[in-house]
Amino acid sequence: MEGEEAAARLMEAPLSDEDAQELPEEGENGAEGAAAAEELTGTGDTEDGGVPVGLLRPDGDMLCSSSVDGGADALLKPSTASMDRQRSTELSALDSFPLKHSNTLTNRQRGNEVSALPATLDTLSVHQLAAQGELSQLKEHLRKGENLVNKRDERGFTPLIWAAAFGEIETVRHLLEWGADPHALAKERESALSLASMGGYTDIVIMLLERNADINIYDWNGGTPLLYAVRGNHVKCVEALLARGADLTTEADSGYTPMDLAVALGHKKVQQVIENHILKLFQNKGLE
Repeated sequence: MEGEEAAARLMEAPLSDEDAQELPEEGENGAEGAAAAEELTGTGDTEDGGVPVGLLRPDGDMLCSSSVDGGADALLKPSTASMDRQRSTELSALDSFPLKHSNTLTNRQRGNEVSALPATLDTLSVHQLAAQGELSQLKEHLRKGENLVNKRDERGFTPLIWAAAFGEIETVRHLLEWGADPHALAKERESALSLASMGGYTDIVIMLLERNADINIYDWNGGTPLLYAVRGNHVKCVEALLARGADLTTEADSGYTPMDLAVALGHKKVQQVIENHILKLFQNKGLE
């Protein structure tokens, strides 16, 4: 009985001042614990993506905070004062750091290695120079030997064929003046005239025809300059070829004539050009 009364009096007795100091008031431990954990791990603020700013080093390495025992709950609600203090410290550190590292990966970091250095003009072949219209360098190459003007590459293309294919009109003009052969055919019977017609380069087409290039030359699949001009919907080029006698009846290996091809592709203006040409042929026939 006496023991029970002693226990009751012990439970009801007020705490001494010394004991009260040892027990923190409610809520105090949470705030101070958060601040202490925050200062320890530097997680008061985060960048985009939720990565704590304090955990990033200038070299981009990241420190892990998951090893702090019991810190997860405390870090969810850090105090406002500690957040301001942490942010101020971070901004000062950023301002004092002389370099700001880019977060963009370089080719080397991605594992992309340069396999070949970019080509320079002095490393290009005579065919590449012709295709790019580099006249001054092309002249220097051609002075090295007369046979270079009609030199063929692995596909049988000459400098003239390359220049015509890429619409380099001045290069074509100079190559013809230097003796380039307008009749040259590549391994698959590609010609300067066919490739110029394919690209719709009317001035080059006319220039080649003035050098007596075969207007009805055909390649490996039966394609003629006119058929290629029709397929590309190059109205002016079609007009130029027809005016100089291109054959409208020639068929590709697919069986298409120029008119058939224009209708199949829906090239209305090309159809009109062909129809006007046919009408003109009939009119001239009637006058004879």
